[in-house]
Amino acid sequence: MPAQGVATAGTEFEARITPIVIISCIIASTGGLMFGYEVGVSGGVTSMDPFLKKFFPVVYRKTQETGVNSNYCKYDNQGLQLFTSSLYIAGLIATFAASYTTRRLGRRLTMLIAGIFYLVGVALNVAAQNIAMLIIGRIFLGCGVGFGNQAVPLFLSEIAPTRIRGGLNILFQLNVTIGILFANLVNYGTNKIKGGWGWRVSLGLAGIPAVLITVGALILVDTPNSLIERDRLEEGKAVLRKIRGTDKIETEFLELVEASRVAKLVKNPFRNLLERKNRPQLIIAISLQVFQQFTGINAIMFYAPVLFATLGFGGNASLYSAVITGAVNVLSTIVSIYSVDRLGRRVLLLEAGVQMFFSQIVIAIILAIKVTDTSNKLGSGFGIIVVVMICTFVSSFAWSFGPLGWLIPSEIFPLEARSAGQSVTVCVNLVFTFLIAQAFLSMLCAMKSGIFFFFSAWVLIMSFFVYFLIPETKNIPTEEMTERIWKQHWLWKRFMEDDHKQTYGDERIKNVNSKGFDP
Repeated sequence: MPAQGVATAGTEFEARITPIVIISCIIASTGGLMFGYEVGVSGGVTSMDPFLKKFFPVVYRKTQETGVNSNYCKYDNQGLQLFTSSLYIAGLIATFAASYTTRRLGRRLTMLIAGIFYLVGVALNVAAQNIAMLIIGRIFLGCGVGFGNQAVPLFLSEIAPTRIRGGLNILFQLNVTIGILFANLVNYGTNKIKGGWGWRVSLGLAGIPAVLITVGALILVDTPNSLIERDRLEEGKAVLRKIRGTDKIETEFLELVEASRVAKLVKNPFRNLLERKNRPQLIIAISLQVFQQFTGINAIMFYAPVLFATLGFGGNASLYSAVITGAVNVLSTIVSIYSVDRLGRRVLLLEAGVQMFFSQIVIAIILAIKVTDTSNKLGSGFGIIVVVMICTFVSSFAWSFGPLGWLIPSEIFPLEARSAGQSVTVCVNLVFTFLIAQAFLSMLCAMKSGIFFFFSAWVLIMSFFVYFLIPETKNIPTEEMTERIWKQHWLWKRFMEDDHKQTYGDERIKNVNSKGFDP
């Protein structure tokens, strides 16, 4: 019989939905605004003539020539792609430092560091006089993204009550989509500014989300998990009582204390991540990030105005179309917030796979028939169909792989591997984001309409992966995933040690009794 107060598999911790949790999650999730704004703003800025004239005159000349360059190749330029992708390679490097700070300094201070990096990057971009200054600014922005994407999903997963963990975690992705929409609206407006300096306004307004996350990080409390992990037990217990809105937190507190004790036995978190018992989580986390990028979503979001211009939309029309897709992105993410803890993760992922595959096939067929290297016969009718299909694709991504690509990895790793697991998640995401950002315009030039067949094939592969290998994690406490998820799965149970339950249970009871935490 387990010791009194020790949670067993199936325990549901008592927790109310308190104002402090909601407010903290809203403030922390503004970190997603930074990421989203940068995803959205770069594509709009790179389609503005004054920006191209100043930094990429070769590309500008190609866009002005008619009948000389392929419709699919006008924006094919490595320097232009480097402007977009440099942010993500910087974020990739920064996430390793962020793994250390989330463990040693906490989630809250890591978010503060993210905001400071971001503000420096914004200042450099606004004042940029040459490509070097522009790229250095993007590197600072990338460091902000690396720290923010590491800390925010962990903060949201750890502070939220289990039954609404999915919805609150998706606030991060909702803010990403709001950031993209905000950037598209800003680009649409600043493109009309006379004098050729509108692009500076677009880049400068990125300071708004940076200020929000910086100020927010100064007033937030850290998560109980983080405080206990840093031996601040009484403070962690007080915060846990405050955010749960009840005095009956002893069981959950003991779970966190024991999880922290086990975590401290791990001297090298990244080496521990490679242990057999953590391989299912690692495989799923990495695969979700690869699949998220190979849906083609960021190719569309980075270069939406450029893509629409390539398909024959005028300058203002292309920015307007990007605004439409941005709005669809936001609304569909709200759908995910409402449904993720009701329908579950798997249902959303599988339904979206069908919807994304269908929409990309339709787009590919239309472009193959109507858009050639030298002529564009898309017309208004087929143009509307393409926009509708892109919106169909974006909506399905926004309630599935977009938010769940961050939610699922943040909730499946045990505490001893959580920070390292999140680092790998962010790292892989940024690697493949960088690759897509750096290669998309060249792929579009080489593959033409076939690029949508390419992405649709990946959607098919990832749908099979979800069906067979991703278990349902809704309403499962993060510290009980091993017993209730991994040991029950037809494949992943092979990676769990047979004596893990007995050893873990005996050690926990011994630890509780020896430390006197038994209520």
